[in-house]
Amino acid sequence: MTTAADSRVRAPQLADWALAHGRAALTTQEMAEALGVPPGQVSARLAAPAARHEWVSPVRGLWLPVAPEFRTWGAPPGVEMIDLVATHLSLDYYVGWLSAAQLHGAAHQAPQTFQVAVSRQLRDRGIGRTAFQFRLRSDIPKVPVVHHPTRAGQARVSTPESTAVDIATDVTLSGGIDNAATVILELDEVCDLDRFELVRLAATVPAAAVRRMGFTLDRLGGRGGMDDLRALALAGPPTPARLDPSAAATGPVDPRWMVRLNREVEVDW
Repeated sequence: MTTAADSRVRAPQLADWALAHGRAALTTQEMAEALGVPPGQVSARLAAPAARHEWVSPVRGLWLPVAPEFRTWGAPPGVEMIDLVATHLSLDYYVGWLSAAQLHGAAHQAPQTFQVAVSRQLRDRGIGRTAFQFRLRSDIPKVPVVHHPTRAGQARVSTPESTAVDIATDVTLSGGIDNAATVILELDEVCDLDRFELVRLAATVPAAAVRRMGFTLDRLGGRGGMDDLRALALAGPPTPARLDPSAAATGPVDPRWMVRLNREVEVDW
């Protein structure tokens, strides 16, 4: 971004100027050019506007103007920031797990963190009201996503089917088996999960996740169309999968899904 010397923007007006010109993010270098100062002075110049929550810097070298309606939050919502952050850091990513489920309309309780899969290690952080939880994944380009519209463009969000598979795989990350089962059933109710796509994706994850997801949809939800998924589940190792991976391997086995019922599941939906 370039600005003529006689039209440089003063720091107190810069956020509103950026928003009015459709600038959802500026680098420190662009901020320096706009203010007419060296890059090393940008933080000092923006100290007062940032204290008023007009600007937020989610990662080093990136500044986001905060729209007036979000200034009491201290930053835009996580879904509005994530693509800007990932682009700045040259990261592959997708919004996943409970955060993706919520964006698909299937989280009956708002997640306490904004969960994002990333292609390299990134420290969890709080930005405004959003607590970002980053999880490293090596196969992000293979995960199907949809593009969720944002003010700045779009955010990559795992599809309902890939969200269900992730939740069944990472039960602890999904709030425990009760919440995981509830959200999987809500995803199916709201999004009508494609059974063929579930089978295709399930073939890429451990058999325990396949069995857990199939048991949830079939036994807990009474959903049909599960024959192909069940065949995939039964083709796995002979050792039954634990329904709750955090609990001991005790209790009866459901032979239909080769799942050890090591605890009672309470579904709330």
